[in-house]
Amino acid sequence: MRSLCALTLLIGMALTATASDHTPPPVQPATAFAAFEAHDDEQVVIAVEPYDSKEKESIFRVDYLSHGVMPIRLIVTNNSNKPISLRDARILFQTAAGERLQTAEPEDVERLMSHKERQGGKIPLPGGLPGIKLKPKASDKEIEADFDTFEYNALVVEPHSTRAGFLFYDVSQLAHPLQGAKLHLHKLRDSEGNELFYFEIPFDKYLAKRGDGA
Repeated sequence: MRSLCALTLLIGMALTATASDHTPPPVQPATAFAAFEAHDDEQVVIAVEPYDSKEKESIFRVDYLSHGVMPIRLIVTNNSNKPISLRDARILFQTAAGERLQTAEPEDVERLMSHKERQGGKIPLPGGLPGIKLKPKASDKEIEADFDTFEYNALVVEPHSTRAGFLFYDVSQLAHPLQGAKLHLHKLRDSEGNELFYFEIPFDKYLAKRGDGA
């Protein structure tokens, strides 16, 4: 019995460590996700995966959703024989109303969290979930560590490879940020400097797969 208890304790400790090691999820081809757009002529596929639940965002050190920040995972698959460049890429969160939001930097997230702290009280979660009471502001080091670990930073996607990472958007002013919204990408270039056709990926594809409908 004592050995069994010890084994159970060790398994529990291992699971806890795994759940809190802040490791990016495994990289999969963009076609493995619900919301993707494929350009057959250019042989490039791009997918988006919102981390819009408490369970999914548990990989981070900071509770971004409760402060109105939406982590979006970007997955870029290059099936061509030439590298593609995202050095000049513009990756914007386009709301249902047509407003285009730029990605947030760590200092933007810190500023937003400080503002919410000063406001106090409760704020609604994205997607219309019940409001929750704010937790103490995350430390700047935690936010910066998350960006270092998770932020999308591949300026080049090599031939026949997939690169993935996270972008963070301030959606604190949107009651239902994903509904009718899209991720808009342009100024991606091939190895000769030619601009690829723009990508516009609806989040409704993700919501439909999740069961929320379009």
